[in-house]
Amino acid sequence: MAVAGLYRRLLPSPPAIEFASSEGKQLFVEALQGGHMEGFYKLISYFQTQSEPAYCGLASLSMVLNALAIDPGRKWKGPWRWFDESMLDCCEPLEKIKSEGITFGKVACLAQCAGAKVEAFRTNQTTINDFRKYVMSCTSSEDCHVITSYHRGPFKQTGTGHFSPIGGYHAGTDMALILDVARFKYPPHWVPLILLWEAMDIVDEATGQRRGYEFVGFFQGGPQVFYSHSCKHVSWTRMSNYLIDDVPVLMKSEDIKDVQKLLSVIFTSLPANFGEFIKWVAEVRRREEGGSGLSKEEKERLAVKEEILNAVHETGLFKHVTEWLSANLCCQSLQPLIKKDTLPEIAANVCCQGAELLTGKSGSDRFCCRATCVQCLKAEGDPPVTVVCGTVVTGSGEQSVDVLVPSSPKKQRICCGSNPGSHFPENSDLLTVLLLALPPQTWSNIKEEKLLEETNGLVSTDNLPILLQEEVLHLRRQFYFLKRCQDKRVDEDLGTL
Repeated sequence: MAVAGLYRRLLPSPPAIEFASSEGKQLFVEALQGGHMEGFYKLISYFQTQSEPAYCGLASLSMVLNALAIDPGRKWKGPWRWFDESMLDCCEPLEKIKSEGITFGKVACLAQCAGAKVEAFRTNQTTINDFRKYVMSCTSSEDCHVITSYHRGPFKQTGTGHFSPIGGYHAGTDMALILDVARFKYPPHWVPLILLWEAMDIVDEATGQRRGYEFVGFFQGGPQVFYSHSCKHVSWTRMSNYLIDDVPVLMKSEDIKDVQKLLSVIFTSLPANFGEFIKWVAEVRRREEGGSGLSKEEKERLAVKEEILNAVHETGLFKHVTEWLSANLCCQSLQPLIKKDTLPEIAANVCCQGAELLTGKSGSDRFCCRATCVQCLKAEGDPPVTVVCGTVVTGSGEQSVDVLVPSSPKKQRICCGSNPGSHFPENSDLLTVLLLALPPQTWSNIKEEKLLEETNGLVSTDNLPILLQEEVLHLRRQFYFLKRCQDKRVDEDLGTL
């Protein structure tokens, strides 16, 4: 029988029922038979204890991200790609979280930055019936999970605000299984869902907002994204301000008469190092670990990224962007804001990006690519795969990396010495996706009605293939969270996306 002490607190029961108790086990069996424990197995496989008293939000999120097998795109330790609390520092410094905890909105922001699909709802933005539907949906699937932000008071537990994921649901008693990440304090336990709702419906004093729940899943193409924003680089705030605040103002210009002029206005004013703000997420591995073959997972992720890249190239906007770049990159008067897409430069850039992902250190100025080569791997029965190999030098040494490069059969332009045989993602791809991801209201100030109609058609996500559509909408949500995080308003208006 459990007793209170320094090892653990005694779980108040009722209202909670300990998971390992006889009654808790019976609830588990019945919930399993009812089909609402499917998400439990993945979660319990990655169940972790928060490493700091204030890390409940980080522990809950890293547990869910690992359960969804979302690729962090960089290593944790050694060769292992794994989400750890220490890697979730995008929206708030870890030292601040350690001393103050993390808010509901910033957990949602972290999930977006990590590549997950997130829907966040405060209790005043939804209903208990909606909450129950999300819980029932995620507990009967391995493809999504629910993280709750609640106050311990209604459960008669010690402490105040807390985050933990839901591991199961018992329909007969309308009870949810909380996998409490503060395992040093309370074990997993069943609670009445209506009481959990009441615990979420308490105002968080830190934000003045009610608590709530977050649906965390992945996209149609699986647990990875191809394009992502980065808030690691020092220039991200300037880039965010330019895209969200300045571009709509630029659209008021009387000089904008056609799409090419519109692109010229935007691109010639881009802040430096725009490529540090939006990147394509490479498939990267240490050369000594990779060998010459590809794993099934590498092949699947690469195939999805190639499909997305091909979809970008099929958009009308991409054709306009390519035309503008072809006409302007060779001009001596244009500042070299956007680097030429020559094969040596691309190879060096992707190897540096690979080293950045492996080390978790951001900023291309940290790396220097000493040597590169491009190889074509062809396994029996599989299409050829392009691999860029490089030796990247850092301040602390050097490492050899292989980057698996998604390719596209598009025709290449030849400009400024670009290599007609290269099929890598290029600046034209990034710029196209960047424009697609801007909020729709960005273009509302265009004065020419026909141009406004044409532009809205070019940037519309309605007719995009589903994989590209989800990529664009994910970037748009990242825009939203990063901008509101920058403005210290990330905990407002969640659930309205």
